[in-house]
Amino acid sequence: MQPVLSKKYVNSDKELQKLCDSGLYRQAFEEIVQLYSKRLYWHIRKMVLVHDDADDVLQNTLIKAWTGLPGFRWESQLFTWLYRIATNEVLTFLKKNKALTRIPLEERLEADAPLFSGDRIQEALQEAIRRLPAKQRLVFTMRYFEEIRYEDMSQILGTSVGSLKASYHHAFTKVQKTLRELLL
Repeated sequence: MQPVLSKKYVNSDKELQKLCDSGLYRQAFEEIVQLYSKRLYWHIRKMVLVHDDADDVLQNTLIKAWTGLPGFRWESQLFTWLYRIATNEVLTFLKKNKALTRIPLEERLEADAPLFSGDRIQEALQEAIRRLPAKQRLVFTMRYFEEIRYEDMSQILGTSVGSLKASYHHAFTKVQKTLRELLL
């Protein structure tokens, strides 16, 4: 029988690693869910846009994290690993659901009204981001909204810093162009 550590929330990768090294994967996973679910949800939501879809992608992310946790080598930060899983799940979702990107803006606004405040500029920005190719949308969101450094993005996405900078530049230029079109 495995020892059960007292129920306390851990706050570092080292503590989570100790739980895993002790074979307490379930407790470690519960702590991971407590620590990271909200941040992962909002990372996903910025690219998926619809709450129910973001919840589904988050659930898939956590399932993959649960099944992969025993094999995690602790050579990188845990959140970087989780972020990469979430990012891959977002890309998979976006590829499977390309039809969603063809829904007119007005219909999406009605379907997911809480996301948009009715502010014309915010609506136009969301539309401009939605029009980006999936990988550019991802890089733009990570850099612009989440202010993730290119070096960290490189680790998460497995892409060179130069490539990420180019993707961000192209995405930023497209967003600016689309905003001009939508707001004129």
